[in-house]
Amino acid sequence: MLERLFPRRTPDPKPLPQPNAQLALGALLVRVALANREYVVSEVAQIDRILAATFDLKPLEAAKLRATCEALERHAPGTPEFAVILRDEIDYAHRKALADAMWSVALADGKRDDAEETQLFAIETALGLSEADITCARQKALSRKSGL
Repeated sequence: MLERLFPRRTPDPKPLPQPNAQLALGALLVRVALANREYVVSEVAQIDRILAATFDLKPLEAAKLRATCEALERHAPGTPEFAVILRDEIDYAHRKALADAMWSVALADGKRDDAEETQLFAIETALGLSEADITCARQKALSRKSGL
């Protein structure tokens, strides 16, 4: 009875942080993994490995960063806005390396998926990568996959 008169208030959700290069990269990695509407453990693990290696984080820190990036990906701007952050803060050579990392997430589940590849192409284009570098990243990733 009292519950109807005085319903519990849910706390306001924590505000999301402003995207920086670290968060933008993580959110784009999550976006690639979610492109096919499946988010499997192998993709999550690959994202954690990339974040840990890229930003010199311990596994738990990388997992916490990924969790923040997941929330940011759901509620934040589109791919072009994240790409602008990365273009402003990361040189071309490192953006090429990001494309390789994103391909490793897309292929972490062992399958090629058109939705993930379409999302990857959009991200690579938004990052300002040349067609030749985009093609090279795809070929490199697919050759690694077939070599496994």
